[in-house]
Amino acid sequence: MKVCHIGCGEHAAGFHGPAQARYAAGHAGFELAACCDLDAARADRHRQQFGFARSYSDVGAMLSAERPDAVVLVVPEPFTCAVACDVLSRGLPLLLEKPPGRNLEELDRIREAAGAIPHQVALNRRYAPLVREARRRLDTRGGPEALQHIQYEMTRVDRRDPDFSATAIHGIDAVRYLAGADYAQVRFRYREFPELGPGVANIFLDAVMTSGATAQLSFCPVAGVVVERVTLHLKDESFYLRIPMWNAYDSPGRLEHVQKGRLAAEVLGDAAAPSFVLGGFDAETEAFFDALAAGRAPSPSLREARQSVAVAEQIQHRVKEWSA
Repeated sequence: MKVCHIGCGEHAAGFHGPAQARYAAGHAGFELAACCDLDAARADRHRQQFGFARSYSDVGAMLSAERPDAVVLVVPEPFTCAVACDVLSRGLPLLLEKPPGRNLEELDRIREAAGAIPHQVALNRRYAPLVREARRRLDTRGGPEALQHIQYEMTRVDRRDPDFSATAIHGIDAVRYLAGADYAQVRFRYREFPELGPGVANIFLDAVMTSGATAQLSFCPVAGVVVERVTLHLKDESFYLRIPMWNAYDSPGRLEHVQKGRLAAEVLGDAAAPSFVLGGFDAETEAFFDALAAGRAPSPSLREARQSVAVAEQIQHRVKEWSA
């Protein structure tokens, strides 16, 4: 399988590049053919660091010359839609970073370009080992119908993005994944901090899922710590999950299972594992290329990611109530 990568910035170098190099090292016939960035020097550094054969500064030139079997796209959100549509219009399978379009209009344009072409959205929390273990344990206890309530907390330090929804989508989607259900209704509250910059705000969601479970999500981008923590309540048992992102405060992560007030099980993250493994980038990369090799549909698809984009888009417009 011949692979090209588009976008060689910090995120690609920190997570996608290491995951791709690791996959290539373990799979004969898997070729990191070329990488591309508008900054030619950065593309060449990426090539040398992760073992790509060639580097380019023009996407069209790279795709025409290399004729890859698959493409990975990691570019800033304003460019995702146009570049993704270009790649898919060439019939090339695509792994694209979140958000898959800044709004539903862009996502649907990408979906139309994709048609039946295999693709996957890089919503990596779905592949973080401890998140998957929490979901596995929930499934053994009755699945979505057994879940009563879920809380998701995401905090960051000095993130003054005018639109934090592009990051909040990770929590929005992780709740859908863990709950095994879509959102039915959501109420939004905002605490704005105009003195810190336009659009800076804490964001709070109170939701009801289609399974009947309730959910509360909080996003605090200018707090004092980088964490993502989840609480899941069932009858007589609860799960407390600390997702290890970016080698930050909670790394390497922990999952606690409590039954009737007693600790029934504790799963610790692998302290020796790099952050791209703990955060799910390694597993999502493996899942995408394994699915292509086996002729399976990768997941999550644009269709599966659509409601996560829909909920995130409400935050952009400071909507207060939303129903599916």
